[in-house]
Amino acid sequence: MSSDPSTPEPARPLSATVYTTDAAPAHQRLAYWRAALSRTFAPVAISVPDEVCSGTIRTSRLGHLRVATVEGDPLWARRTPQLIAGGDGAYLAVKLLARGVAAFRQDAREVQLGPGEIVFLDMARPLRMEFPHPFQTKSLVVPRRLLGLEESDLRQLTATAIRPDTVSGSLLAPFLTQLVDNADTYPSATAEALARHVVDLLTVLVEERLHQEGRDAPSPARVMLARIQQFIDRHLADPDLTPEAIARANRISVRYLHKLFQAEDITVSRWIQRRRLQECRRELARREAAGRTIAAVARRWGFTSPAHFSRVFRNVYGMSPVEWRESAARAPRVPVLPSGVSAVPEVAASY
Repeated sequence: MSSDPSTPEPARPLSATVYTTDAAPAHQRLAYWRAALSRTFAPVAISVPDEVCSGTIRTSRLGHLRVATVEGDPLWARRTPQLIAGGDGAYLAVKLLARGVAAFRQDAREVQLGPGEIVFLDMARPLRMEFPHPFQTKSLVVPRRLLGLEESDLRQLTATAIRPDTVSGSLLAPFLTQLVDNADTYPSATAEALARHVVDLLTVLVEERLHQEGRDAPSPARVMLARIQQFIDRHLADPDLTPEAIARANRISVRYLHKLFQAEDITVSRWIQRRRLQECRRELARREAAGRTIAAVARRWGFTSPAHFSRVFRNVYGMSPVEWRESAARAPRVPVLPSGVSAVPEVAASY
């Protein structure tokens, strides 16, 4: 235990890290609790009634993700611009409220949560959290880049509740609970495989949620954008898939094409590259594709230069295509997934 009780140390030497305010003198518990929460998620400012607080955090790694169970007394926490400027917060927290009530405010929205409900929170933008009664949460902390979401998509997701009576909630809540409760018991290879499939599941659920919102009131521009994105998907293998070719095939101007994608905070070329990378990444993870060379996979999805493909793959996913393929080959073939989930993409991100 550190000589400074305000600096959290694990309460006992387990594969999971446990922080508890019982480890600190009463007059230092607030500082200890703030430091423990900041280490687990991202730096936060907190306040508690009458400066009295108690709580416990149990946190574990799951591959390159992090899970945590937090329970404690009433609490108010904030991510301020000053704390965000420190740079330690490029994560998305998927938070299940297991006990108590809570309110979250982000991106000019505020949502009230009850037990069994889930919220997405972006730790890279200002955030306010309120727990007016004793509470327990179970959280999955995911590097933002792994979900491949644009800023406009993130802003649609944050501070909106996923209810347990929805398809997303009925799948995600029990799965998240099981993962958080058992993360420290999985062998390393199983944990890495689960982490990849967790990101797959989140990607599927997020895309379903975003598309559902888009279907509520589809504008002509959104309908056209969806049609063009489908066109791009059908022609990813064509190395001559350019904005000019896309505009010509869809009988619109190049200027209007760029305007459609500008509304999504992405360029046409970047969208094409992202989709090609996703397909290459998934193919490289498939055992039945082990006989294909990296260059062949890259060419199949429209990359004409293997060197360029390897460079952009590493820039986006943090490892080379060879390293990604080797990592996927070491993972167990059969992952643990929620009952009823039988068809999610094989791999959604690298670590």
